[in-house]
Parts: sequence; structure tokens; C-alpha cells
Amino acid sequence: MNKIIGIAFLFAAILGTFCVHAQDMKEKYRPQFHFSPRANWMNDPNGMVYHNGIYHLFFQYYPDDKIWGPMHWGHATSKDMISWQEQPIALYPDSLGYIFSGSAVADVNNTSGFGKDGKVPLIAIFTHHNPVLEKQKTGKHEYQSIAYSLDDGKTWTKYAGNPVLQNPGISDFRDPKVRWFEPQKKWVLTLATKDRITFYSSPDLKTWARESEFGADAGAHGGVWECPDLFPITHNGKQVWVLIVNINPGGPNLGSAGQYFLGDFDGKDFKAYSKETKWLDFGTDNYAAVTFSNTGNRILLMGWMSNWQYANQVPTHPWRSANTIAREVGLQEVNKELYLTSMPVKELDVLNKDGFKEKNLKIKGQFDLTPKTKNSTGLFRLDFETKNTADFSITLANKSGNEVIVGYDKAANQYYIDRTKSGKTDFEKGFAKKHIAPRISLDGNISISLIADAASVELFADQGLTVMTDIFFPDAPMAQLFIKSMSGITIDNLSYTSLKSTIE
Repeated sequence: MNKIIGIAFLFAAILGTFCVHAQDMKEKYRPQFHFSPRANWMNDPNGMVYHNGIYHLFFQYYPDDKIWGPMHWGHATSKDMISWQEQPIALYPDSLGYIFSGSAVADVNNTSGFGKDGKVPLIAIFTHHNPVLEKQKTGKHEYQSIAYSLDDGKTWTKYAGNPVLQNPGISDFRDPKVRWFEPQKKWVLTLATKDRITFYSSPDLKTWARESEFGADAGAHGGVWECPDLFPITHNGKQVWVLIVNINPGGPNLGSAGQYFLGDFDGKDFKAYSKETKWLDFGTDNYAAVTFSNTGNRILLMGWMSNWQYANQVPTHPWRSANTIAREVGLQEVNKELYLTSMPVKELDVLNKDGFKEKNLKIKGQFDLTPKTKNSTGLFRLDFETKNTADFSITLANKSGNEVIVGYDKAANQYYIDRTKSGKTDFEKGFAKKHIAPRISLDGNISISLIADAASVELFADQGLTVMTDIFFPDAPMAQLFIKSMSGITIDNLSYTSLKSTIE
């Protein structure tokens, strides 16, 4: 009977993959170039890994409803991080529990011993969440397990010795992010442990030893720490380690958000340069953001484009949630202090359609770009540079009277996204608000990159020093575009590009 059920599950999963291409996927609010599941619930991106020319995106998935439920690992693949194909479900819940968040690595040295016939095993490291133990309130209901694939992620075998890391009694003990630490020829596991991060190491991904912890007295603590990441960036010849820690709630504009720390890591201890909070994204809709593994010198990050304040209530059907676009991460120094930057990956250019450019565009009052855009879909990228001389705003609007305003307030030295009149907002009392972000750059010039999809805007200001991501739900496509400055600004270089859908 179990074999019959298994075959049925596999057939349904394969059929689901086919339906992604057969279905129109043009429902109201459906993202046109951000990954979203064909149907049902999605949250955190998991196990993101690049292997044999393919980007793999796994994700928290509940295939039976469009609200959160017993977690599986969904799966999608892409050659460019832009066009995604949904695949059969990779990992199902089992007797050890639901399949919570985690990561995946290519074990090129076969340290795990799972590789056969020269095939590099992909290893998934994930949290098993046991709902039975959770009810017993022992604090030991989350523990770490592994699975391996020898066919490039198509099928997975769970390790018979699971769990590989038992819980010492910490109620929130999850979201393992694993990377290879070459100087000491070992794997390092970064784990969220309630209000701090705990580091473990292993020679083979099966046996783990505790190394150290960080964060009880650092950063923001308005909510539980989740979904961490640890990776190095070389800046001016020096290796700087980045520790990302997502937090829910307690973000800069309430709800879920991601913070980061910069410092040194020696394979055992992470020592931050500062314990102050720095935010990865000041918008309300970039959570659980982590990086792809096995991408060489490129550091590529992607997050869940929603917020736990309203994720279960957003008015989409038959799916809920999407991911941010992939972003390339770097470092920039401002006033002798380092900050993380993130900008859209260059692969996004495959979406470019027609557009136009302007130089020395003088704006006083409101300037209507709509006639030049000729874009009925509201999918676009807008890039421009201007001197930091006055307030300005960019308004996305439609004939229904909806608008999303993205702007800069010079007196406050803040960027903002205002979605108070963005369309449907009544599903959650805190959704219709204006969100703010500090301008970190001290440069006399301001650079703006704004990317708009059917139901989202992503702002990258000052080459990614200040980033904001917000979702919205308009009554019709945001096909109108205005730039406004009452005091007056001159835009030195403006580039507008309409973007095509990946599901056309």
C-alpha cells in the first residue's frame, strides 16, 4: 500500500510540474517575473544551491492549502534565477516531523560518503519540527537532519541516521545554513537558537560539534532569531565575514525583517565589528533572505517577499507568496564604516523590452512619464541619477485611483514607500502604511533603481546601500508613472525599461 501511495504522490507531483506550463498563471496580482508557486502556500526560500549549470530553489511549502500548514520542501529550478520551473516536491514530512527551513550544499569532496560512481552528492540540511514533541513542551521538538540526492536534486534520500544534531532543550532550534570552511577542511553550520546564533562544525555533515555562540547582547531582539547565513566577502584585499540574521517580529517598519553583522570568523568564533543593528532591507517584504551556495565569487541572495503580519491574509488565489528577485551582494564603505549592499543580478536584463533614456531632465511640479512608457502592464525598471538637492517622489498609479509612492525626503534624509492608497489593503489593519528608510550614503549624488512587478516594488538606492521591498494589491495594473518634485530637481541620466513576463 505504501508503494502505491508513493507512486500516486510522484505522479501528482509530475502532473503539477506540467501544469505550471499549461496554466495561464495570469491571475490577479500574480507576479510576472518573481517566482511564485503555481498554487497553495509558500514561505522561506530553502536549500538554494547552484549545481551543474542549474540554480535550485527549495522553499517552505504546504501543498494542501494556501495558508501555512505542515511544511514540505517545494522545488523550482532555473538557468538564470529569473525564469523558474516548478518541480515535484522534494521533501515530505515524516515520522520525525515537518520539514522546516535549511540549506543545501554540493559535497564536491564526498566528505559525506553519499557520492557514488563519481557523482557529486547534493546534501540538504534541514530542521525536523516534531508537532507531537512540541505539545509535550520539552523544548526538544526541533532538530537537524540531512538528505542527499545523486540525480541533481530530482529525488532525495533521507539519511537513516537522522537526526544528525539533537536539540539540547532550546524551543527555537532551527534553520541550519551550512558552508565549507576551507582553512580547516570542515563544514560550518550556522543555526538560529532562539535569541542568538550557535555555530557547529563537522567533517562529514553527519557528526556535529558545538563551536560557539553569538548575539545574545547584539543586534535587534524584538522577536525570535531565524534563518541565519554566514559568508565571506573580500573587500580591498581583506576578508570580511557577513552574518545575516532574520528576525520576526521587530523589523525597522514592524513585522519580519533581516539584520546583518560584519566581522571576523576563524572557524570557531564570530567576532562582530559592531553590535549595532544594520538592516538588510528596510521594506516590509523581504524575509528569510539567504544566499545560494556553490556560486564561486558571486554572492547571490533571495528572500521571501512577504511578512508574517499578513502573509496568511494577502488577497491572492490560488497561491500565496512570491520571492524577491535575486540580488548580488557586496560591501561599501561610508565614513570609515562598512555596509552591505545588494543590487539586482545582471541576469535581470533578459527581461528588457523597449524603453527610453533622458538626460538633464528638469522637473518642477509633476512630470508625467506615462506617454513615453507605452506600458499597459506596469512591469518596468526605472534608473536615474540626480543631485541631492530636494525632495522627489515616483508615483505608480492606475485609472482606479490606486497609487504607490516611492520617494526621498531631504529634510529627514530618508527614502520611503507609501502604499496607503495602493489598492486592496483591508485584509490587515497595518498594511496601508508609509515605510521609511535612512539614506546611508553621504554622496552628493543620489542613484535610484526601481523595479516594479504586478504587485511589488523593489527600491535600490545609492548602489544598494539602502534597499526597500514592498508588496501591494492594485485594482488594475499600475500603468501610469509620474515623477514629482515641488522644489525642483534635475535628473542627470534617466533610463526606463519595460519588462516582459517570464510566464508569457
